Amino acid sequence: MEALSENFGWIEILFTALVAFGFGGWQYWSVSREIERDKQAKDEAKSTGGARHTIGEHELDDR
Repeated sequence: MEALSENFGWIEILFTALVAFGFGGWQYWSVSREIERDKQAKDEAKSTGGARHTIGEHELDDR
């Protein structure tokens, strides 16, 4: 048990680093996925005419 207690500092550093890098990796993956979704939505809007509002919600629709 004494050998383990001598390494508690290293264990804490390793655990903290793993949590930090894990969270950072998850954030990178999440943001990249959201950017890809936005690009797909933008491309879809261009191909369908570009209307980004529902019919009847724009003042020009009343003319």
